[in-house]
Amino acid sequence: MWPSLHRVCSRRQAFFKRNSALFKRTGYDNDVHVSHFSYSAGLRALTCKALLYRKHGDPSKVVDLEDIDLPSRGANDVLVKMLAAPINPADINMIQGTYGILADLPAVGGNEGVGQVVEVGSNVNSVKAGDWVIPKSSGLGTWRTEVVLPEDSVLSLPNDIPLLCAATLKVNPCTAFRMLSDFEDLKTGESVIQNAANSGVGQAVIQIAAARGIKTINVVRDRPEFAELSKRLKAIGATYVIKEEELRQPEMKELFETCPKPKLALNGVGGKSATELLRHLQYGSTMVTYGGMARKPVTIPVGALIFKDVKVRGFWITQWHKYCSSDGKAFRAMLDELCDLIRKGQLTAPACTEVGLQDYSKALDAAMQPFISSKQVLVM
Repeated sequence: MWPSLHRVCSRRQAFFKRNSALFKRTGYDNDVHVSHFSYSAGLRALTCKALLYRKHGDPSKVVDLEDIDLPSRGANDVLVKMLAAPINPADINMIQGTYGILADLPAVGGNEGVGQVVEVGSNVNSVKAGDWVIPKSSGLGTWRTEVVLPEDSVLSLPNDIPLLCAATLKVNPCTAFRMLSDFEDLKTGESVIQNAANSGVGQAVIQIAAARGIKTINVVRDRPEFAELSKRLKAIGATYVIKEEELRQPEMKELFETCPKPKLALNGVGGKSATELLRHLQYGSTMVTYGGMARKPVTIPVGALIFKDVKVRGFWITQWHKYCSSDGKAFRAMLDELCDLIRKGQLTAPACTEVGLQDYSKALDAAMQPFISSKQVLVM
């Protein structure tokens, strides 16, 4: 089977090496039946289709669609047919070899997605055939057709939410939820400022904040279709949408005559954009950095530290899972709350483009273009 994707620690390596292979079972239809399986003689060799890379580099050059062999399946395992999996910036960075965790090569791309349980092992109790599930941890490689996983490495999702919401729930909405919850005690009527507001995280921040009665000041790069983008972000709950160049203009004083200065800044860009966010924070506030799309360092003005006592923090959802939700209870509670928002129509998936797995090259190319406002989602 293919080796695991994590180099976080030896324990996690061993776990993924046993369980990270995904597969396609030849000859079954789309109907889901309960089927308990275990190790037994005479099982057919199984394969799946997967987007595999054997070295780091440009995704358009190193990723290929291949058939790969499948692992043996045990009584504590579940067979999952993958339904949809997005292409996130972190996925691209892992393939390029620039992310905080890297795959043991060869590896399969993708860190999130949703699948449907097809079969369960004889000892499995927490999920059943027909359930929708997502991986608990990053690094399983979700750009494949099917997967065999241990029962305790997946979490069930309700299947009464839209497929694209389920496929994109684990990374961006969870990141937005935690940053709005864990750094400042935000109350109704208070405000948050963020750059990269049109990103998947940014759109989730807008919607979750709106559901809590929190105002959002949303900064995006100037572009020909700015008016259209502004309209779309306001339609999902954005209070203000401004261009990066406007952050230093006198109009910002007018904005703060009707909106309180932010207690929280969310930085997904870095460079000058992050510095400009800091200028508008109120005393004692926090800036959280969760991304660096500009690939430039965050520069902190001395005055922001001395005169405003601004706190500068970082956030990575992978680390949150490791240190803050090791038993999965906080993750489960967060997913339940997010799914409730989805059912109420208060949280939707970001703008998405669905692409068949066989058209992966087109999806990867689109995901790497500047000013992208639509997330590429591979549909199996």
